[in-house]
Amino acid sequence: MVNEVNTQQFDELLKGGKPVVCDFFATWCGPCRMLAPVMEQLSEEYGDRAEFVKADIDANPELALRYGIMSIPYVGVFKGGELAGKSIGFGTASEMKEFLDTNI
Repeated sequence: MVNEVNTQQFDELLKGGKPVVCDFFATWCGPCRMLAPVMEQLSEEYGDRAEFVKADIDANPELALRYGIMSIPYVGVFKGGELAGKSIGFGTASEMKEFLDTNI
């Protein structure tokens, strides 16, 4: 399951030992709505390897500023509190699996 987090919750997750996969989105974004079920499916498959969350950039603009997010959907993989990889735009399940396999 992909839980929605705010900036404080996101920062706390980054302090943990498990990689974090964050789907940065906005409610008005059509491609973001298309990606959401893909991320849900992948969270079931990869949930033991990473923590899956999503963050609304309209509600948490400081996250967008921090990571220079100018286009969404933007999926970031974080390891040791640092951005290890990013995927911008809609990706199919197989494209997102390849991205996660490379970056987790």
